[in-house]
Amino acid sequence: MRDLKSAIFLFLAFTIICGGIYPAVVTGVAQALFPKQANGSLIMDRSGKVIGSSLIGQHFYGSNYLWPRPSATTDFAYNPMGSSGSNSGPTNPDFIKTVSARVKVLHDAGLSGNIPSDLVLASASGLDPHISLEAARAQILRIATARGMTEETIWKVIARHTEDRQFGFLGVPRVNVLAVNRELDTLHP
Repeated sequence: MRDLKSAIFLFLAFTIICGGIYPAVVTGVAQALFPKQANGSLIMDRSGKVIGSSLIGQHFYGSNYLWPRPSATTDFAYNPMGSSGSNSGPTNPDFIKTVSARVKVLHDAGLSGNIPSDLVLASASGLDPHISLEAARAQILRIATARGMTEETIWKVIARHTEDRQFGFLGVPRVNVLAVNRELDTLHP
């Protein structure tokens, strides 16, 4: 009976500490020190309406937009509730078919030569909001033609929304697709 009382006491104590106090403290510290990140790094339009997050990709249709990495999430593209990669290997027939279809879409849209891999392969989470500089550069002519803007103007917008390597040495420079497309819409709707 003594062991049962100790077990119940420990269960209740750890439930309160780990399920209540600890999350409340972490949430409070995050809200105090990093409120933007703690609330999802949301991006709002001029009226205050949330239009997305700088951390989650969105699908953009139309040749006048910078296209993101493909999403591997199921049902609805860029669904954060279904974050995952496809788990298909490079010899999987379905994977080959999917990548071939994506390459065809890009060729049909006017991209020629070597297509950057991040335009045809989903990221591990399936939600990546960034593409490489090479992937952005490959789309400049298509966007400039569709919007009636110069390639130089498009490149300047991309350059303004290029983020450097994390901590100066991790990864590669990357472009936030939502930020570029928002600015393009303000310059030439």
